[in-house]
Amino acid sequence: MKTLNFTVTNEVGIHGRPAVMLVKLAKSFPRTTITVKKGDKTVEATHLMMLMGLGVVKNDNIDFLINGGDEQAVYDALMDFSQKELS
Repeated sequence: MKTLNFTVTNEVGIHGRPAVMLVKLAKSFPRTTITVKKGDKTVEATHLMMLMGLGVVKNDNIDFLINGGDEQAVYDALMDFSQKELS
């Protein structure tokens, strides 16, 4: 399992467009489970409404928990996504 910790600096956090893009990214790696953790709440990144329900806003710390066959590729893709969409 790999973990990526990220502080969201985007003004809108994970809402709308970034959330949809994250779900698409997660679904593009079917052999790997991506879980998003904020505080004590965790959701799978493939569930749009649950993801938006985390209420991730600017300056929140989140963890991406990556488990499965494509961990390094997912880690790299999430790093790129986070820097482009959540910063």
